[in-house]
Amino acid sequence: MIPVQGFSGKTVAVLGLGRSGLAAVAALQAGGANVVVWDDAPDAETKAGDAGVTLKDLTKHGAFKDIACLITSPGIAHLYPAPHPAIARAMAEGCPVDNDIGLFFRSFATSEWDEFDSIPKVIAVTGSNGKSTTSALIYHILEHAGRPVQLGGNIGRGVLDLDEAHDGEVIVLELSSYQIDLARALTPDVAVFTNLTPDHLDRHAGHGGYFAAKRRLFAEGGPDRAVIGVDEAEGHYIANQLSEGPSDDRVIRVSSGQKLDGIGWSVFARKRFLNEYRKGRQVGSIDLRAIAGLPGVHNHQNACAAYAACRALGIGPRVIEAALISFKGLPHRSQLIAEHAGVRFVNDSKATNVDAAAKALAAFDKVRWICGGLEKDGGLDALLPAPTVVKAYVIGREAAAFAMKLKGLDVEVCGDMATAVTQAAADAQAGETVLLAPAAASFDQYDNFERRGDDFAACVAGLND
Repeated sequence: MIPVQGFSGKTVAVLGLGRSGLAAVAALQAGGANVVVWDDAPDAETKAGDAGVTLKDLTKHGAFKDIACLITSPGIAHLYPAPHPAIARAMAEGCPVDNDIGLFFRSFATSEWDEFDSIPKVIAVTGSNGKSTTSALIYHILEHAGRPVQLGGNIGRGVLDLDEAHDGEVIVLELSSYQIDLARALTPDVAVFTNLTPDHLDRHAGHGGYFAAKRRLFAEGGPDRAVIGVDEAEGHYIANQLSEGPSDDRVIRVSSGQKLDGIGWSVFARKRFLNEYRKGRQVGSIDLRAIAGLPGVHNHQNACAAYAACRALGIGPRVIEAALISFKGLPHRSQLIAEHAGVRFVNDSKATNVDAAAKALAAFDKVRWICGGLEKDGGLDALLPAPTVVKAYVIGREAAAFAMKLKGLDVEVCGDMATAVTQAAADAQAGETVLLAPAAASFDQYDNFERRGDDFAACVAGLND
């Protein structure tokens, strides 16, 4: 645990008693704060009692008298589409609002660091797609290189559940737009931006607000090094804003398709080879075809971003290459589940938006595509014509309506996962891939994308029964 600094003897309120909320309670208490909490859930009083804190209705007038700060969980709306009543009350009464990410950055450094030979560092990763894989890759590379390292944030452990840093340790954080948007302190040593595609638009009042939230990681104090995916205009914009000129190597530009050999420091993938250029000269190259855990162009972008972040810490190219080869991939992200009679079954349940699903489809030839669920804003047109798809098998409560939007494809409405897997497996020929890449959220049928992916894996396993 990382004890929170700066609130000893003060009263701090925590809104939301999920994983991050309870971790914030414990970390604040460890730092000497008096904590009160509020949660809308029916079992809030029980949770508060178990945590040893007082339940206080933070929506009432005057609730924030003598409260130094309100800490809110990332899933709770703080601005759009409307602030939670407790957050609105805090802002109306002049009480600062923060989250666990802000607490982490204000509390991470301690006086013990004066005795360290090498100051601990933080690598923070954000973006629309690939940030989990990129974060896990960075962690894997550093672990392979023998560096002390922890992984947390939106993946692994909550930021305040991490251990206090050791001499020379690296903390790798995956950060969502929700986490970045509200944090009052953001000071990573290396910040990574993978890409930007429309997502979470209701929480950010549109695409511009979503980008503004991501950009805060690079604007609040500024990282020492920035790794920026420049395959979209927004990435080019961030890179340009941070750079003092074409030779400024504080910015490492990353691409999954462009050749970036004429400017500063760059890492790019072309024709399945990763290339590193610095000051116009190639200084590293990796054959990505040999890396089974990173299929497809989208994973090549993840590899480039992770490579660049680790190079920024001085890890050598050959060490990184060996680590990439041993990387097995993450569950629910282009995860090979099984292979039967020459047919591969791949779980990419994390492909919850159109861009992620399109990249998953492009990674394989001759796809039997399982898709559907709770459709997000923006429609499905960006997926089409989907040339690798042999046939689509649609699941979800609104499967028929979803299927009607897949114009030009051979489509079968299945409704549930078991039917979709059974039918796709029966139709599939050797050399084809049955791919779960829903292009939609899971909440119409599952609690989360992990449960959906687990159901897919269980249905595939059941084919042998």
